[in-house]
Amino acid sequence: MIIRPHLHWFRMLLAWRGSVLPQLLPRLGLIFCISVVAVAAHDHLLPVTLNLNTTAPFSLIGIALAVFLGFRNNASYDRWWEARRLWGQLLNETRSLTRQALTLPSRHLPQEEFGEFFAALGALPHALRHQLRKTEPRDDLAARLPAPLFERVIASRYKPATLMLFLGEWVQRHARAGAIDPMAVIAFDRNLNGLSDVIGGCERIVSTPLPFAYSVMIHRTVYFFCASLPFGLVDSIGIFTPVFAVFVAYTFMAHEAIASQLEEPFGTDDNDLALNLMSVITEDALRDLRGESALTLPSPQAEDYLLD
Repeated sequence: MIIRPHLHWFRMLLAWRGSVLPQLLPRLGLIFCISVVAVAAHDHLLPVTLNLNTTAPFSLIGIALAVFLGFRNNASYDRWWEARRLWGQLLNETRSLTRQALTLPSRHLPQEEFGEFFAALGALPHALRHQLRKTEPRDDLAARLPAPLFERVIASRYKPATLMLFLGEWVQRHARAGAIDPMAVIAFDRNLNGLSDVIGGCERIVSTPLPFAYSVMIHRTVYFFCASLPFGLVDSIGIFTPVFAVFVAYTFMAHEAIASQLEEPFGTDDNDLALNLMSVITEDALRDLRGESALTLPSPQAEDYLLD
């Protein structure tokens, strides 16, 4: 994810990193070539024109684009924002469980007992991040978990759920030993259920993309409109057709490209969530409550920086 400070309006026009323009350049180049062909055909071969002011098909296509692009962008942003809220809830539940583990036991527990609990809790966001991105979690988990727990987690298919199971077992073990009273167990269980909701919500977003039919319809409509637009402009603006056709194509194609990135918020595109940073922040919040030294967080580099 790209994070940038607020830019001056003129510098915003020239922003490159974090925009979708680099990936659109080949497609915009194709529209430019089609526009040149339209101008050449109109001036030298035959008058091939489509008057946008009187041609009904262009009006119908414009309405369809407005409806479908509006739906696609709203649906994609809703998925992105829900994913961000779930990771915010993950931070809140982690802080609550840390506070409960430090304050609710009725008698002093050995430091190693606390260490196992906090190690599993600190490794949870990293395990969830790797599961969502389908990447290898071995290095991150090995650096944070004791060997027996690491072997158990790495052998499971759903590693965040296995860590959740261990946290529940930790609470149950100390409740049976009398260190945690029944009311405290209920408090622990409420926050553990909140973590389960976070994991399940993230898995739902990953496993349920937007309906494919909508994506196909929008894609076809955008490219048909952009490819035919030069032939409708050439009669009225002539040699300036490539400029306006490319600008309009950029507007429509950029909306589609941004929606495509936001639709999968857990990826590594420029506009996806900064899961690496959020995982470290969650772990650092746990360490702060325990009075441990802070972790090193990414810091700005020059005017913009890449978080993930």
